[in-house]
Amino acid sequence: MGKFFGLSHLFTTVFLHCFANFMVVPAITDISMSALCPGKDECSLAIYLTGAQQVITGLGSMMVMPLVGYFSDTYGRKVMLTLPMTLSIFPSVILAYSRTKYFFYSYFVLSTLIAMASQGSVQFLALAYVADNVPESRRGAVFGIMSGIASSSFVLGNFSARFISTSATFQVSAAMGMISLVYMRVLLPESMMNKSMRSKDKETECLLEKTPAKKWHLFKTLPSLNDTLCLLRNSPTFAKVAIVAFFTNVADAGLMASLMYYLKAQFHYNKDQFADIMIISGVAGSISQLIFMPILTPLVGEEKLLSIGLFFNFVHIILYSIAWAPWVPYAAAMISSVVIFAMPCMRSIASKQIGPSEQGKAQGYVTGICSFANIVSPLAFSPLAALFLSNNAPFHFPGFSIMCSGLAAMIAFIQSITIRANPPVTTYVVENSDTLEP
Repeated sequence: MGKFFGLSHLFTTVFLHCFANFMVVPAITDISMSALCPGKDECSLAIYLTGAQQVITGLGSMMVMPLVGYFSDTYGRKVMLTLPMTLSIFPSVILAYSRTKYFFYSYFVLSTLIAMASQGSVQFLALAYVADNVPESRRGAVFGIMSGIASSSFVLGNFSARFISTSATFQVSAAMGMISLVYMRVLLPESMMNKSMRSKDKETECLLEKTPAKKWHLFKTLPSLNDTLCLLRNSPTFAKVAIVAFFTNVADAGLMASLMYYLKAQFHYNKDQFADIMIISGVAGSISQLIFMPILTPLVGEEKLLSIGLFFNFVHIILYSIAWAPWVPYAAAMISSVVIFAMPCMRSIASKQIGPSEQGKAQGYVTGICSFANIVSPLAFSPLAALFLSNNAPFHFPGFSIMCSGLAAMIAFIQSITIRANPPVTTYVVENSDTLEP
């Protein structure tokens, strides 16, 4: 970890921000059920609203994230981190004040609007920050460490939610969100590469420069659909990563849209049990990413590690779908120790196909593709989840929608096998890493 000490402020910022957001997750299902269907263990309205929120959020972030990536390449990562970190505080403030029906609806509307403009932005901007300051030979390992930091905050957040009251959970979340914002603004240095560093990048091929000139002068500098298509055409490896990202997020969004409602209906889980499952998953993922991934990445290679993670993602989703006893979801959560390899490997492979001046755009495009998956997935799986958890199911299989999302994970795994380690586009070496020292 010593050689990554210069990124310590970034790691701390991500940890504090993710902690503030993750600690409220176990309580949301109970709050939703209490506000919409009090006294019931099954609520189709809550499932449909969750699915609608995913669709609306995905539609907004699909359009906004490439813009955020573009502006981060132009104006700096720190500037663009400020907006999502500020906006994310307000939904927690609402539920910290009250969790009655109308306050829940206010929270639902506000959190949806904010997520449209910011969901996933902190994570991909942090990855672009890493790509600015870490050479390619170590980038996969550091991406894994970054994901491990987020997983650690996931564990601590859920552990906190397990032992404090619901009202206190949202109060602490709002306070930690403010602390993370202040910490980032005061201590995190800007990471944009200066002109002298970019001038050394003589052999770098900027793929987006191949994009045809835009017709309207007003928007000629902004990313467009043509930019994305050009990037996919000129980098077959990036195109394959995009397909993997899409189907992986279809599977994950389908799982998350119905898993908690499925566990509540099937095994009468509550907030504490949801938190227990998330803690197990987070601990397993944190250990893997912080300890094993930096060791395995140079030995196995990012492409193989990606395929391994995606295969076990399929296995753990299927295991959830056929859970026959309350302990089975706990066993499935343990598989996260391997599943967690997939996302940082995928992001690192994409990063290495892009020039240093395009890291924000590239990570923004991948996030936009993931957001598109978050539109498709709820449209397909939320109605299935509501149907098979109701009394009108065509046959008894409460986890049917989860099993279908597992098939999307299998498609992602099959596509990942075709990814080969092509020579990266970038050839630069970061020389001024000392400037990042705290």
